[in-house]
Amino acid sequence: MRRVDVLAIGVAIFAIGGLLYAGLQLVGMGTISAGIWAQAILVVGLVGWVVTYAARAVTGNMTYHQQRREYEDAVLQKRLEEMTPEELAALQAEIEQEKAANQNRIKAGS
Repeated sequence: MRRVDVLAIGVAIFAIGGLLYAGLQLVGMGTISAGIWAQAILVVGLVGWVVTYAARAVTGNMTYHQQRREYEDAVLQKRLEEMTPEELAALQAEIEQEKAANQNRIKAGS
C-alpha cells in the first residue's frame, strides 16, 4: 500500500466521523452525545477491522500468502511436468521410502 493510499484512507475515516457526527445531530442528538456516539461507532469499527486483519494474518489467509502458495504450486507443477518417467519413478520410490520410515518412527515412539 502506498503512502497516498494510507493518507486517503485516513481522510476518508475522518470524513466518515464528521458525517456521522452531523447525521446524529440531524436526528436530534445533542452535540456532546453525537460526538460520543460518533467516536464510539468509529472505535468499534476500527477494533472490528483490526480483529479481522489479525485473524487473516494468523490463519495465513492474506493476499500475499495466497499468491505465494499459488506461485509455489505452479513452480512444482512445472518441475513435475519437465521430469522424465524415470525421474518420476525415482521420486515416487523416495516418497514411499520416506513414508515407511515415518511410520516406523511413529510405531517405535508408541
